[in-house]
Amino acid sequence: MTWTPANTMLPRDESVKKKFEQLLSDNPLGATVSQDSVIIAIGTSLAITSAIFVGFLLLRPFNTIVYAPRLRHTDEKHRPPPIGRGLFAWYKPVFKTNEDEYVEKIGLDATIFLRFARMCRNMFVILAIVGCAIIVPVNVTRSVEFQKKFNKANAKTAIILMTPRDLMGNIFWAFVVLAYVVDIVVCGFLWWTYRAVHRLRRKYLESPEYQNSLHSRTLMITDIDRNLRSDQGILEVTDSLRTTPEVPRASIGRNVKDIPDLIEAHEEAVMELETVLAKYLKNPNRLPADRPLCTPSKKDLEHTDKKQKVDAIDYLTARIQLLEAQIKEVRETVDKRDAMPYGFASYESIESAHSVAFAARSKHPKGTTVRLGPKPKDIIWKNLPLDPKTRRWRRIVNNFWISLLTALYFIPNALIAVFLSKFTNLAYVWKDFSTEFNAHPRFWAVVQGLLAPALTSLFYYFLPIIFRRLSMKAGDLTKTSRERHVTAQLYAFFVFNNLFVFSLFSAVYGMVVLIVKLAKDQKMPYKAIIKELDFFVTIMRTLCEVSPFWVTWLVQRNLGAAVDLSQAVNLAWGSFSRKFLNPTPRELIMRTAPPPFDYASYYNYFLFYSTVALCFAPLQPITLIVVAFYFSLDSWMKKYLLMYVFCTKNESGGAFWRVLFNRMLIGTFLSNCIVALLVVARGFDAKWMMLGAMAPLPLGLLAFKFYCKNTYDNSLKYYTKGETSKGGEAPTPIDKESRRRDRVAVRFGHPALYQKLTVPMVHEKSKHLLGEVYRGRLDGDLGDTAAFSDVYTMKRMSKEHPGKAAAGPAPFEFVSENKMDFENFKDRPEFSDEHGGEGSVYGASISRPDTPGSTFSDSQRGRSSSRDSERTVGNDELGVTYPAGYHQTPSALREYSPSPDPALRRVDSSSSIPYQIHDDRNLLADAAPMGNQGTVYTPYSPERDGQKDYFRR
Repeated sequence: MTWTPANTMLPRDESVKKKFEQLLSDNPLGATVSQDSVIIAIGTSLAITSAIFVGFLLLRPFNTIVYAPRLRHTDEKHRPPPIGRGLFAWYKPVFKTNEDEYVEKIGLDATIFLRFARMCRNMFVILAIVGCAIIVPVNVTRSVEFQKKFNKANAKTAIILMTPRDLMGNIFWAFVVLAYVVDIVVCGFLWWTYRAVHRLRRKYLESPEYQNSLHSRTLMITDIDRNLRSDQGILEVTDSLRTTPEVPRASIGRNVKDIPDLIEAHEEAVMELETVLAKYLKNPNRLPADRPLCTPSKKDLEHTDKKQKVDAIDYLTARIQLLEAQIKEVRETVDKRDAMPYGFASYESIESAHSVAFAARSKHPKGTTVRLGPKPKDIIWKNLPLDPKTRRWRRIVNNFWISLLTALYFIPNALIAVFLSKFTNLAYVWKDFSTEFNAHPRFWAVVQGLLAPALTSLFYYFLPIIFRRLSMKAGDLTKTSRERHVTAQLYAFFVFNNLFVFSLFSAVYGMVVLIVKLAKDQKMPYKAIIKELDFFVTIMRTLCEVSPFWVTWLVQRNLGAAVDLSQAVNLAWGSFSRKFLNPTPRELIMRTAPPPFDYASYYNYFLFYSTVALCFAPLQPITLIVVAFYFSLDSWMKKYLLMYVFCTKNESGGAFWRVLFNRMLIGTFLSNCIVALLVVARGFDAKWMMLGAMAPLPLGLLAFKFYCKNTYDNSLKYYTKGETSKGGEAPTPIDKESRRRDRVAVRFGHPALYQKLTVPMVHEKSKHLLGEVYRGRLDGDLGDTAAFSDVYTMKRMSKEHPGKAAAGPAPFEFVSENKMDFENFKDRPEFSDEHGGEGSVYGASISRPDTPGSTFSDSQRGRSSSRDSERTVGNDELGVTYPAGYHQTPSALREYSPSPDPALRRVDSSSSIPYQIHDDRNLLADAAPMGNQGTVYTPYSPERDGQKDYFRR
């Protein structure tokens, strides 16, 4: 049926339906408030964003610690282009740097993030132009005709005229055309970006950094059966695939018992002691009269009364020493008899490792799971021993908690959707507020435009933290996989709770209110009214009326992007804490480091904004304009932040892309569903033809997904699938000498075996007072409990006094005021690991402390070291160097714990070496360090377990 103003038909019961339509439409005050709230939100957002941007221009040149930490700390290879002190000196470096330089300077993850932001910007600019050109003229002209026909009071309300609320009939063919335009534009941009990501990923796999890393040619094998838990058992698993004649070096995982928990408790005690001392010694010249008190830790079994206050300094120092002794004791008992159900196999060539991984991708050889090995730093070690059954159960529990969280958030979300997004609903049920609302509509327009989106966004800050912890408990094996799952979970939560439930509840509540009002006016039973009403029509009309909320919410996202650029939170918190709180030296050092970029949260925001815009494009086309403006603004803001401020904590090599691709297709499908809802609600006689015309859309999206999956995914993940390469560029030079000396057991050993225990940091101005406030030892005679690893060494030799043993770590580390900068600590894993320091970003040798590896430094091999060479010296997969001085022959991984018989083993309890052969006559006690004669000793790494290492010249 063709709709014209003269041929407006109302289904079935004319009196009931007409009255209901009037109640839906006759709300001029509510429409005015909605339009005013949009205008106020746009005006305030633009004004505040402009003010923040001006503040950034003025503050940036004089606060490089906050606005350019990467420029201060990274090495020359990864350092972004320098910027001057001019107000717009940042413009050229940010906008003139090409994509290949991004990969080198900020990494592949950050580069793909910027490309995704640019894709969204370009895509929504096109959709805003095309979509508004199709929908706005149709909606406005037809709505004006409809409202003139019925003499509606709100005929001049532009925010409602741009919606299809008053449309019906064949005019919805225009929306079917819009659905095809949206699908074609989105798929076109996704395909173009997929090709670009594929090109960047292949270039990353062929880069010297990846080619010369150990993890690139290492396999991680999990779910190993008990009778295969040995190095030889891992070789049987890899041999069963029979894809390469090369024999890998294998290392089975070892049971580290409760060492990780002890280390975590030790870290907590150290941080708490630092906090107590920072507060107590804030003014060294005037100490507080009373010493600080605390309650014993719940994990401390020696204190039964957990509520009794004890001296904080004495208790925490005693607890730290006790934990150090326990860690040392447990480390001495670690052996290979209690092997774990996971291990690693390292090949000589990347081609062999990737071909084996590709062959095992859909198989479980001997019941195991074989996958490409991640970086050791990326592994979540406590989840590796989980068996498939336990992991499945944990996933079920994780899904339960997520569902429960969604259900609990359902209540406040529904209240915000019903009342705060549309104050007219609150006025219906609250008479006093109705009077106030009618008396001051502009004031409540401001509140409606700002309060509801602000409350909706408040919960989002804590949500990623909750999901991250749930994913850890669910059994994720790597941090990058955890972040991908967090992104997917956040997106599902946002779409269900903040889009589907929010919009549906607003529509259902509006329907209920109008049914009650109609029953009261017409004196009719509820069943009769409900029977005569059209659910789809009411849902459609209510969604059109709630669309201004999403416009105001999206407008406020521009403000969030500007706040990110200004780094206002870091500036304000840094100043406030220094003045009013008592930050520890460690906290002050951390604040000068590049903060890690939260990819999961930002990707989720981008995906959710895109989904909201795609879904509400047929209902309110200006959402496309708002989102296009947001991505235009944020794409260059994030470019500056990633180049100069943020760092990538765990580089995944572009692993987020497939998550983004799939969610963009989901958003497009939801947009098609909204168009289908409009067609069903008001398409009348032509609705089945329209739905039939839309049927190919979801099938096309599905076909497009599988096309991209089959075309690109395998080559995105695997360097090779087993075939030999022909032609092309010359392969990357391989450091075969280093590969021959690989020690998989050392580099893929559990961190609990080698992690250096944290020493409490104290401000140097309080050094002279520690003798009074600290009642423990100050001579540093605590024993070096940090030097535990797969290969044990003798005590570190002193550099100042040749031939003498270096003193053990002191109970405190004193830091002067001028040294509290990340620049002075970026070569220490305890600081750099949290800020993207994977051994190469900061140009320092960041590796496992006190863990002898198999390689000496470049200078010892007769080569000049260059921290900016293609193969950076500090790469975490390249091993570690020996300390200065003599070294005992490294022992192989022992097959059993040291014998309890003192005659068979002689262990010095005060030594840092848990198990070593002693020199009975002490002939080497005062030996001088080895001379520089141009020769070095390199340890030989056996290819099979059980053989002893030895030194060869």
